[in-house]
Amino acid sequence: MAARVLADGLTFAEGPRWHQGKLWFSDFYDHAVKTVDLDGHVETMVVLDDRPSGLGWLPDGRMLIVAMQQRAVLRMEYDALVVHADLSHIATFHCNDMLVDSIGRAYVGNFGFDLDAAETSGDFTGALAAYEGAALARVDPHGQTHTVATGLKFPNGMVLTPDGGTLVVAESMGRRLTAFDVGIDGSLTNQRVWADLDAVPDGICLDAEGAIWLADAAAPRCLRVREGGEVLDTVGTSRRAFACMLGGPDGSTLFIATAAASLAAVASQQREACIEVAEVAVPHAGLP
Repeated sequence: MAARVLADGLTFAEGPRWHQGKLWFSDFYDHAVKTVDLDGHVETMVVLDDRPSGLGWLPDGRMLIVAMQQRAVLRMEYDALVVHADLSHIATFHCNDMLVDSIGRAYVGNFGFDLDAAETSGDFTGALAAYEGAALARVDPHGQTHTVATGLKFPNGMVLTPDGGTLVVAESMGRRLTAFDVGIDGSLTNQRVWADLDAVPDGICLDAEGAIWLADAAAPRCLRVREGGEVLDTVGTSRRAFACMLGGPDGSTLFIATAAASLAAVASQQREACIEVAEVAVPHAGLP
């Protein structure tokens, strides 16, 4: 099936989350968190002095925003953003996606290396071979920080199963989805490959049959895969797909963040990113 464009004219959309009847997302180079409704109306909700990425909400409704370059999680307090957690001692390059669980713990990934420099170096293969991976951080509800996994190949989108017992992380540069058991205290153990992929998984979301939709950052498509890697469905997009989220009134609208380019120098000067949508058969489950 093919997606249709719901909203365009964006710089680079990431971190889509269905919340309070709208899709919330970060628009990197506008330094803004925005929403789009099902009619395609886009509204700017928060402007910050950084590139926003992952989004989430604490149980009391306060919003959390990843500040990429600051390597921090910010918290909205009334009309002001404050630092919820400083991750500069854990993240070795820009922070990116985030999952906030039902009690307010946030899991946050980071690049681990300068991706744009690697892509423009003329030797991306060599840069990737030298890449030692990145750590995954956990931020507890009151802002305490912990390293919960290391050596991940560009930890990106994440999902948490409905029982809260399994966290799956997209390792973009590893071309795989990696699962962990989640302890009562939020610790991660029993690291294992959930699916090896012929794709570059970026943002991901979970459905009610336990399958995962992934945005393939290397191609104009989203894939629905089951544990083990079998591809169950494909949605074609107009541009490369960088994130996806199930939402809508019944949870069966697949929202996809797409863009023609991911390099900052290119994407920041263009407005060719979009939010695209497709209706799918199996609705959302788990978190986010």
